[in-house]
Amino acid sequence: MMDWTLILSVILFFNILFAIVVVFFERKNPTAALAWLMVLFLLPPLGFALYLIFGQNFTRQKMFTLKEEADQYLKGLFEEQHQDLVDREFRFANPAAEQYRDTILALLRNNQALVTEKNEVEVYTDGKEKFAALFEAIGAARHHIHLEYFIVNDDELGRSVVHALAEKAKEGVEVRLLFDAVGTRAGGGSKEAFRELTDAGGEIGVFFPSLYRVNYRNHRKIAVIDGTVGFIGGFNIGDEYLGTGPLGYWRDTAVRITGRAVNMLQLRFFLDWNHATGEYHGSDPVYFPDPEVPGTVPVQIVSGGPDTRWSPIKEGYIKLINSARSSVYIQSPYFVPDESVTDALRLAALSGVDVRVMIPCKPDHPFVYWASLSFVGDLLDAGVRAYTYDNGFIHAKTIVVDGTAGSVGSANWDVRSFKLNFEANAFFYDTTVGGEMKRRFVRDLEVCTEITPELYAARPRWVRMKESVSRLFSPLG
Repeated sequence: MMDWTLILSVILFFNILFAIVVVFFERKNPTAALAWLMVLFLLPPLGFALYLIFGQNFTRQKMFTLKEEADQYLKGLFEEQHQDLVDREFRFANPAAEQYRDTILALLRNNQALVTEKNEVEVYTDGKEKFAALFEAIGAARHHIHLEYFIVNDDELGRSVVHALAEKAKEGVEVRLLFDAVGTRAGGGSKEAFRELTDAGGEIGVFFPSLYRVNYRNHRKIAVIDGTVGFIGGFNIGDEYLGTGPLGYWRDTAVRITGRAVNMLQLRFFLDWNHATGEYHGSDPVYFPDPEVPGTVPVQIVSGGPDTRWSPIKEGYIKLINSARSSVYIQSPYFVPDESVTDALRLAALSGVDVRVMIPCKPDHPFVYWASLSFVGDLLDAGVRAYTYDNGFIHAKTIVVDGTAGSVGSANWDVRSFKLNFEANAFFYDTTVGGEMKRRFVRDLEVCTEITPELYAARPRWVRMKESVSRLFSPLG
């Protein structure tokens, strides 16, 4: 017979131990620390389990390392560009970038995110168009194909991608596919699902295969073909991203980049591949060509994760908000901002900037959905306008300010993306790309419902209760 008194005593002991760790060792922010203490002591057995799965802090060590010669080369580039920006000797070919010099400098200092100028950027908001472009790039590959995705489902689209990669591997093209263990296993993907690719000579890498850990996942979505074409954005690989899943039409955003910024995507891939497999190929110049592209779009590839001291993508978002003069348009499926982001949005709206936030009309993760409604509700009194996207599900993670600068990538507007997952975003400074992003946002408004202050105040009591409970757990991390 089980001795429940002994079991509960053991759980209480570990709860107290975890509480000591939260307060004295992990240096969580006060809000998150108080939330965890409440969970541990008010829900002892459940709190014990939740902390094991979600709460343990990740040592902020340097996980992603370069070979010494590559590290020295990049360090030299960083120091040269940094000094030029500080001395204002760096002259942007694109005049739109000049007004964001301080944002570019902050991201360079914070994340060593080198700015590259000779790029062309194409925006995709529909899965069929995005994957048609990806398949076209894969088909044209001559030397290598590198794909890194949080989710690679074992479904029709997933199998089509694996088959296309296997065909190129048979031609002698180097193929490397990196996926997150938790994200991909949840969609039925496994090493067996990639057998066609590995049998053809392709390689796979599994990021952080500790399946019991929900935090610290590789949430990035990156593709690099021959070092000349790159993709980054919010689309994973699965049928639902083509709009055939239970949530209906899938509205997301990704960009296709040609030009020097592809080198930065390539570097990000190799760092992650090295961590997952122990292999690093980034010192070979064949992977880093210097393409002659007539583009003029300045781009920075910014990476964030629990191994970084600060939150570079979040801070890039805040810099863009603070720089806005006329408009700030945000799309995110998960909008659970911390105080710094909330204050930036509120102050922008109070200053007369047209601030708009678009979230889904339906949840794929109920707790996050109700928390998102709560946080947009807080901003309405300051003049922020909020909308639910009614034409299916919106999964885009974007910001565009003044139709001139913005960001597209994998990072949501929540604590998980800001602190707990490994993310990557492209920041751009260009009126053509910014104008296209703004036009698409405005077009999406045609299939949205505005959450007016009156509508929000009239929500039912049961909705308020869901928001309150969900908001209570939102700081956990």
